[in-house]
Amino acid sequence: MMKTLPLLIISSCLAACGDSSPPSQLPSPAAEQQAISETQRARQLYDQIFDEAVDRDPLWQTYLGIKKDYDKWHDLSEQFALAEHHHAQANLQRLQSLDQTQLSPQTLLSHELMRLYLQSQIDDYPWRHHSYPVNQMFGTHSEIPAFLINQHSIANHKEALDYIARVKGSQRLITQLIEQLQLRADKGIIAPKFVFAHVIRDSKNLLNGQPFAEGKDSTLLADFKNKLSSLELSPSENKQLLQQLQHALLHQLRPAYQQLISYLEQLAQQADNRAGVWKLPDGEAFYNHALAKITTTTLNAEQIHNIGLQEVARIHSEMRQIMQQVGFKGELRAFFDFMRQDPQFYYPETPQGRDRYLREATALIDDMQGRLEQLFLTQPKAQLKVKRVEAFREKSAGKAFYQMPAPDGSRPGIYYANLYDMASMPSYQMAALAYHEGIPGHHMQIAIKQEMDSLPKFRKFEGYTAYTEGWGLYSEMLPKEIGLYQDPYADFGRLAMELWRACRLVVDTGIHAKRWTRQQGIDYYANNTPNALADAVKMVERHIVMPAQATAYKIGMLKIIELREKARLALGQRFDIREYHDVVLRNGSVPLTVLEQLVDDYIAQQKAGH
Repeated sequence: MMKTLPLLIISSCLAACGDSSPPSQLPSPAAEQQAISETQRARQLYDQIFDEAVDRDPLWQTYLGIKKDYDKWHDLSEQFALAEHHHAQANLQRLQSLDQTQLSPQTLLSHELMRLYLQSQIDDYPWRHHSYPVNQMFGTHSEIPAFLINQHSIANHKEALDYIARVKGSQRLITQLIEQLQLRADKGIIAPKFVFAHVIRDSKNLLNGQPFAEGKDSTLLADFKNKLSSLELSPSENKQLLQQLQHALLHQLRPAYQQLISYLEQLAQQADNRAGVWKLPDGEAFYNHALAKITTTTLNAEQIHNIGLQEVARIHSEMRQIMQQVGFKGELRAFFDFMRQDPQFYYPETPQGRDRYLREATALIDDMQGRLEQLFLTQPKAQLKVKRVEAFREKSAGKAFYQMPAPDGSRPGIYYANLYDMASMPSYQMAALAYHEGIPGHHMQIAIKQEMDSLPKFRKFEGYTAYTEGWGLYSEMLPKEIGLYQDPYADFGRLAMELWRACRLVVDTGIHAKRWTRQQGIDYYANNTPNALADAVKMVERHIVMPAQATAYKIGMLKIIELREKARLALGQRFDIREYHDVVLRNGSVPLTVLEQLVDDYIAQQKAGH
């Protein structure tokens, strides 16, 4: 592994620490040993806080490849939420017991990031009910099957029993979910009407097939059988496990989901069509809190809205240049219609069409992987797999997403492509999407930070959306700078993806701060992007249930580009994009304010000749 680039410490941390010793004053051996000791104590504390949190969360354990509570689910109760709040408060006090003046620069950076992380948890607690626990994007109803299928591997008889135990435990989890929905309903926090059809449909889908009804095996029974097939079990053991699973499906999971469906059908009668969180108690304050947390900036809703409008206008101008390049006659809106409708850009709604998409997306990633040395000093060790979103959740899932690899190497990173509706996955956007979710995007960023031995655990596995998604969007642009996107239509696809994120700034703030309706948001996307109408509907519905989240992409990308250009101008011929990317990636996910200071420190060090 490459040696970490030397970093100066965050200036604000130095000021807070009161470190005013002159550079020429060398520390005594005793002071040096004290500093080493305090740095070691700090690193142990960071890992201890992280390990204790993981120990309280069986799902997080499984994601990390830990099988301690492999038969359990997480806890959705109010009591657990309050206990976690108290843990965060106590951990902040533990953190404050450290002597910051004795910490090494990198450890002091970790100290500040841990402080921000804990303070964010504390600040979030009053807003814990300002959410829709089940919606078309995520929720316990879909998490249960998705987690069992994608995370709960079965390597032996015990782990098969653990799987069955989790199926049984779904009943308690769904009961807690209904309690949480009721708590929110009592406060007037109910998802808009459109959400309920999606959630009820997905919940019913899980109860299709055997052992619930005649026909094919249900989603979970098929998954369990497939996993058992790789084990060396006797016929009697195999039969007994299948019987136990079917009993759990019929007597725990099915009644739980039937109870949830019944409650959701009642709750839907109380729902309305208002889209924005302004309708919630203290909704404006909640949205401001969400924007600050997501973007890690001080930008307000009006500023973000205006940035979005400016970016939309700029990208439209670049698209007109491509339109002229390919010889299209007409207005930009007409070109959008052409890109939406021309069959050359869409693979057929067949198994062959879907297989072709997956093969070509994989080839794009493989090609990019062979070019990484031009742009990066550090590369990930973890493998990457391209996979189709599973049938049970593809109708409501996003068009693409990434799942991190297991830290122990037992599971690769996965780029999920949603091929439910091939009309929503045009070939001209394939490259940008693969670069964003795979390489050099999320896989590279997340795998590298997980593989950094010098980082404490919380920096390897926690993150900031503006940094993470900002890097993903920046990664769509980066291949163009080394000569890719030679096909003008693929370059148009890159711009279309960036345009989509610019529109998000406009629509998210429009819905939640300017009180736009759901239809106003859909119309804005339809009128300003080449994407399918189905994309616009899904995106607006995502804005509605995940306020502020979608603003992270463009805000983060703009900051990464701004800082890169700042370093390029300051360093001139000494600027090396590979070193810049090391500064961004090898420190893990950080707030944008911290990233700016890290880049400033890098510039100062390069100027000083280090």
